[in-house]
Amino acid sequence: MTTTAPARTKYEAVIGLEIHCQLNTNTKIFCGCSTQFGNPPNTNICPICLGMPGVLPVLNERVLEFAIKAGLALNCQIAPHSKFDRKQYFYPDLPKNYQISQFDLPIAEHGWLDINLEDGSTKRIGITRLHMEEDAGKLVHAGADRLSGSSHSLVDYNRTGVPLAEIVSEPDMRSGEEAAAYAQELRRILRYLEVCDGNMQEGSLRCDVNISVRPVGTEKFGVKVEIKNMNSFNAIQRAIEYEINRQTKAIEAGEKINQETRLWEENSQRTISMRSKEGSSDYRYFPEPDLGAIEVSEKILSIYRQELPELPEAKRDRYINELGLSVYDANLLADEHTTADYFEAVLATGADAKQAANWIMGDIMAYLKDQKINISDLPLTPKVLGELINLIDKKTITGKIAKEILPELLEKGGSVKSLVKKKGLTVLAGDQLEQIIDEVVAAHPNEVEQFKGGKTKLLGFFVGQVMKRTQGRADPKTTNQMLGKKLNA
Repeated sequence: MTTTAPARTKYEAVIGLEIHCQLNTNTKIFCGCSTQFGNPPNTNICPICLGMPGVLPVLNERVLEFAIKAGLALNCQIAPHSKFDRKQYFYPDLPKNYQISQFDLPIAEHGWLDINLEDGSTKRIGITRLHMEEDAGKLVHAGADRLSGSSHSLVDYNRTGVPLAEIVSEPDMRSGEEAAAYAQELRRILRYLEVCDGNMQEGSLRCDVNISVRPVGTEKFGVKVEIKNMNSFNAIQRAIEYEINRQTKAIEAGEKINQETRLWEENSQRTISMRSKEGSSDYRYFPEPDLGAIEVSEKILSIYRQELPELPEAKRDRYINELGLSVYDANLLADEHTTADYFEAVLATGADAKQAANWIMGDIMAYLKDQKINISDLPLTPKVLGELINLIDKKTITGKIAKEILPELLEKGGSVKSLVKKKGLTVLAGDQLEQIIDEVVAAHPNEVEQFKGGKTKLLGFFVGQVMKRTQGRADPKTTNQMLGKKLNA
């Protein structure tokens, strides 16, 4: 495994990410309220998630399963014993005035994740921990995007108690590119596991960046700044690059870097100060008295390991080394597990891997983008696409015929053979093709003479004339061979 060296400048960035992933459960972490996104404000709530007196939380077993599977996929050590803690802070969107989280005994620790960079190198990013916690509510600031400038704020508690996995990386990243690549690969893994949908626009995956700058060659970290409010991977990269430049200029000017939380402002493409950064002691953690210890047996771990799917990195390697696909093709096909599942279902029909990749990445993806639908909702099933590719390979139809019938297959699905028969689009061959070739040769005596005189490039002209007469129903390779024999006779 190779790693990229930091840029040869006077200073380098030290970057770590904290990513909050909403787990794909139907109900909240400690009660039976729905986790459905987009419901009217304050309708997915109950006395438990609102922290009313006398109520008791009960851990959703599915949350524990998803957290363990995510930890295993990220090469973490799963704790046989862990617990929940109370994290104390006071904010209007936190109805209990504390958050149930995990502090000193998280469910998973000491993992790693490999990322691929644009220069073709690979870098391993350490993962400090993965822990479970409940989400807070949402403040809606009237008349502004944030508190400053708003006339008043409203609170929606629908998100309160929604289950989260917080994944904390080691400070192993040195650029915005590396941080964005790490966040993308992490999201890809979680989506493969189907434990998180990763929809950043809905808040299902939220990323906080911790960043400091130090002189190259020193071991001591600089003053850490946290950046929030980034809703895309591109924004993560741009926010980091801005903050590196800001801190570097400040250090060179002799200014003090404050430990604080800053917001990324998309419109002005800059970070702005939000508040001073709290330390862990400010939260006054103590063990959650209403929830028992979490015990994870080796039997359960064994079951969950067996249920893990093939993950993106392994799938990309297999596509390259076993199927002979290019790195570009493998990355694109393995990016979403639904696309990879579709591709492999096409291969199961006996279709050629490269041809299947070309059809999916070309016409099919263009159609999906235009129609704004997912590949799993496509009327053209993998079986039908496999039939199309196999008929081309058998020379029953040509690539041109396939392109001609593809729009109807994309819209309605159906049988390729039936559609070809209905439209009369089978390949012309044998006596039919030979007759057309004879007619083309007879109609162009001057070109025939020139060909016999050594102007062999005219073979392409004759093939074109045959294809024109057959409306693309002749196989180009067969037509080339038959014309060659005819003209050289």
